[in-house]
Amino acid sequence: MYNIFMKQILILLTIITSLLLLTSCKPDPYPKHPDYTIKKPKVITTPSKKNLEKMVKQLQGSPYVWAEEGPNNFDCSGFTYYLYGSMGIDIPRVAREQAKVGKRIDITQLQYGDLIFFATNKHNHKKITHVGMYLGNGWFTHASTIKYEVVYSNLYTSSYYKKRLRICRRYLNDNQTTTTKTQKWQITKTLSSTINTKTPDTKISNKQKAIVIKQNIENVEQTVNTGTFYVQVGSFIGKPKHNLLYAVSRQGFKYKIIKFSKADKSISKLLIGPYITHKEANKVLKRVRAEIQKDAFIAEIR
Repeated sequence: MYNIFMKQILILLTIITSLLLLTSCKPDPYPKHPDYTIKKPKVITTPSKKNLEKMVKQLQGSPYVWAEEGPNNFDCSGFTYYLYGSMGIDIPRVAREQAKVGKRIDITQLQYGDLIFFATNKHNHKKITHVGMYLGNGWFTHASTIKYEVVYSNLYTSSYYKKRLRICRRYLNDNQTTTTKTQKWQITKTLSSTINTKTPDTKISNKQKAIVIKQNIENVEQTVNTGTFYVQVGSFIGKPKHNLLYAVSRQGFKYKIIKFSKADKSISKLLIGPYITHKEANKVLKRVRAEIQKDAFIAEIR
């Protein structure tokens, strides 16, 4: 028993040491002495959607560091500055200035590579303070001040970003990217009054699929939600299959897995949510049944 106990202690110490090493390797997102020198990116490729896609894939997970514009660390506008600068397209360094140039477009015209600008200041709902690059079907990539790294987020599933979107700008020419049909989504009064869009409010179509994000769910930014309603996709012996988890994440849903033992077997419940109201969960249930699992149902967990 003593040997087993000591072995468990050694394993625990190893895990703690590894976590401390990983934490210490990540740079401080807000250094005491930021480097405000603007480093112009080296032109490494030509302007095109294909080249943007390649860079976006390579840079996911890069650390967020205030006042940095790459090539290893980024703040939000430093990330977009680096992406376009690497293709030889000069845009301003900070978000509020980036929002003043380029072709202003309506939200319904968004396509891959467009920059989307947000007002995240609690005391000033017009001041541009954050920027991301649109990928399609609600998805965008940005250097997050929440997860402190470059992540994917989705306008359809994040009310936080949806309410704070203010301006959309295009920097690529039409011959440098292909126009894709942009799904209409419900626009809040704040958003519609700021962007002056005439697009009517419409519900998200259950048939349209989100852009394929080949990334672990851990790298997709999640928003805080304190609801108790979930959409239960199913119960499984052991872990849910990877293909099923991928199907959930590619639709833009956040999920959690609850594990417990039953009859000496490890059981996992795959849940999407949480949602604050039953009505909200029911809307998601319809999409889940149509796109992922027809036997899904609503479960309330308190």
